[in-house]
Amino acid sequence: MNGPFLACDWGTTNLRAWLVDADGRVAEGRDFPLGVSRLKPGEAAERFRQEVRPALGAERLPTLMCGMIGSTLGWQVAPYADCPASLDDLAAHLVTVEDGPAAVRIVPGVRGPGVTAAPDVMRGEETQLFGWVAGAEDRARGRRVVCHPGTHAKWAVIEDGRLVRFVTAMTGELFSILSRHGVLASDAKPDDEEAFLAGVEAAGDGSALAARLFSVRSRVVGGDADPQSSPSYLSGLLIGSEIAALPRLLDAPDDDPVALLGDETLIAWYARAFAARGVACTTHSGDEAALAGLTALHARTAP
Repeated sequence: MNGPFLACDWGTTNLRAWLVDADGRVAEGRDFPLGVSRLKPGEAAERFRQEVRPALGAERLPTLMCGMIGSTLGWQVAPYADCPASLDDLAAHLVTVEDGPAAVRIVPGVRGPGVTAAPDVMRGEETQLFGWVAGAEDRARGRRVVCHPGTHAKWAVIEDGRLVRFVTAMTGELFSILSRHGVLASDAKPDDEEAFLAGVEAAGDGSALAARLFSVRSRVVGGDADPQSSPSYLSGLLIGSEIAALPRLLDAPDDDPVALLGDETLIAWYARAFAARGVACTTHSGDEAALAGLTALHARTAP
């Protein structure tokens, strides 16, 4: 460690901050409703100085931030590091912004080849991925497949501790749009495990998703399925299609073990889908990984 610091995972809807002491222990953690989507241009620096620092007694502490705060919507753009990338590559591309008596550094995102001619990108997940790697010595050896579910799910391949490839799936955003608009819209909660697993099975090999999606409606209007089960079935169909198709895009065997990293509730549903497909997986906290990644990066920066 290089002394105490303030660690921040600043995303689109929320800011999570931790006060980390000189021994790397969390002295305090707070959530703030200051996601970049809620801020006006140029407002991030002011709100951080006036609200976040005082709330944690961190007015004079160096700060390390990851997430969408480094995007065009955030405080200042932190240009993407190119994939393949290591933790040291991220440390070398940190962007420093002025913040009174203590500097703020922003972690870059990562850019890599996409499944089309366009590149793929991530912001924030890279810090969690390297924090996950830092969580156990054996994770920095060999090849690992990590799935980070979310609005834009990220699937990544880690080889000997380096991020060598990743693919994004807009699964969460598709679910949000389809369950709120159009003929598949429903106010029911997606908490029916039986319907969810039926959707996972209906996903098949993940191909022809646009055709399979119509089964959300046809199973109700042409069969005897309960309309209240539709959001759960839709969730299973989308997640099932993702986990069936994405490994092929990474040249990973369908039955390779997968590490699930992220929100506890969401990864629990993914774990059910993996179990239904007979694929081994482990689950890991995204918040803990983000903090571990920021702490590891802080240790690589000059005092």
